[in-house]
Amino acid sequence: MSRTIMIVGNGPVQDGAASVIDAADLVIRVNDCRSCGAGGEKTDIVAVCNTGRPALAMLGGGQWKSNAAVRQAREIWCVRAAEKFRELRPQIEDRHPVLDDLCDDYTDGFRAFAKATGRAFHTVPASTHESVDTELGYFHSGEYVVPSSGLIVIAEVLAHWRQPGDRVVLAGFGHAGWEWHPFAAERRYVDALISRGRLIRLDQNYLSAFAQGA
Repeated sequence: MSRTIMIVGNGPVQDGAASVIDAADLVIRVNDCRSCGAGGEKTDIVAVCNTGRPALAMLGGGQWKSNAAVRQAREIWCVRAAEKFRELRPQIEDRHPVLDDLCDDYTDGFRAFAKATGRAFHTVPASTHESVDTELGYFHSGEYVVPSSGLIVIAEVLAHWRQPGDRVVLAGFGHAGWEWHPFAAERRYVDALISRGRLIRLDQNYLSAFAQGA
């Protein structure tokens, strides 16, 4: 059977989207899951940035671990492959010394959390990151440090998780945030995937079609 896979970022979500998101067969949220609420509650997978300060903040203090979305997720993904970030470390430390901790890897901490709480665990392979870098080069990305976690999740779902007939729907992707993600190029890349029929944006047209049972 075909599925609806909903990838929900942490940007603004359309009014009325919550019930549509919660009706999806699979819902993937990112990092601290700020999309919950206006973006529904259902969470099957939480995909995290597992390097640098964001990872350290999520693993420390207990706030992320007690997040309602994280508590209900049955699977944790780490979006950054350790070997890729070992490779990137000299380049990042040379060009962006203020980001000297960006490549510090906390995959083991997330793996231990998943094991201790009975969740499945997955690390996105370096090949997914590398394919995203290649694709972004076609969209005039300019200089950037790394793609956003959300874009890596999109690429991973399309490459390894989407089955024939599945619909992959995006909500909460504003393509804005940290200055060293190539958000303008990411938007163009996502728009190209939409034009090829590989992705759908959850917009007013999608909401109207859902309401009509399409």
